Amino acid sequence: MDTVRRFGWIYCLGFMAVVAIGYVPAFNDADGNLFGLFKLDLYDDSLHFFSGVWAGVAAWSSYGAARTYFRLFGPLYFADGVMGLFLGSGYLDGGIFLYGPIQQSLYAHVFANLPHLLIGGLAIWVGYRLARAPRPAFAR
Repeated sequence: MDTVRRFGWIYCLGFMAVVAIGYVPAFNDADGNLFGLFKLDLYDDSLHFFSGVWAGVAAWSSYGAARTYFRLFGPLYFADGVMGLFLGSGYLDGGIFLYGPIQQSLYAHVFANLPHLLIGGLAIWVGYRLARAPRPAFAR
């Protein structure tokens, strides 16, 4: 299996873990905030779940499907993180439409959106840089 598809499986497992962690009481404070920073609701869980399913199906399907996943998903997720960083709400989970801009501390803005920036940025790199390299012969 080539590296692009491996990254797809990693994203699949990572997103499924994010959904699962949200239901572990040890990771939530008394107000229901994950890691004491933010709440994950059904919209967030759905976004993470379907992002993981999409990554898994793409990784399972083919190199081209995995490359396309990262090329589409990366910019969308990164832009969502940028929007969340500045406005407190992103667009992928509908937060900006449901709640509008949210006033939080800079600490909460950064740590709530840093994962989106890192995950989206890595996906952009995988889709446009790593996938641009010649594929191994066995992956064709």
